[in-house]
Amino acid sequence: MANFNIQRLSEDIRREISAAVSGVKDPRVAGGFVTITRCELTNDMSYCKVWVACMGGTERTAKAVEGMKAAAGYFKKQIAGAVRMRKIPELIFQPDNSLEYSEHIEDIIAHLPKRADETESDPNKEDGDED
Repeated sequence: MANFNIQRLSEDIRREISAAVSGVKDPRVAGGFVTITRCELTNDMSYCKVWVACMGGTERTAKAVEGMKAAAGYFKKQIAGAVRMRKIPELIFQPDNSLEYSEHIEDIIAHLPKRADETESDPNKEDGDED
């Protein structure tokens, strides 16, 4: 049952941080589209890893993470007001570059050469049309 409680609290913390991002006045955070992709709370509930993604590449995400680290006290205050916990965990912000990684993989797949059996069975090509 404790594992369920930790997952529920992690999701509550993620939701509260996501809502509080709009209130941050730091231009590194407020200047772009910042998304909290996931949170992971430790078993003793003393630390919470928060993965941050941002539109604009890895450099923009790294700047947003720095801004979020600077505003950690603000986020802890927002969490304390909304989530009932005995002790609010320390927030560890980490960049989440999974969006860029997935785009990179899609580019690789798009530029792969077609297999020979796929070109022969092209449904758009009619049987009598050979050049």
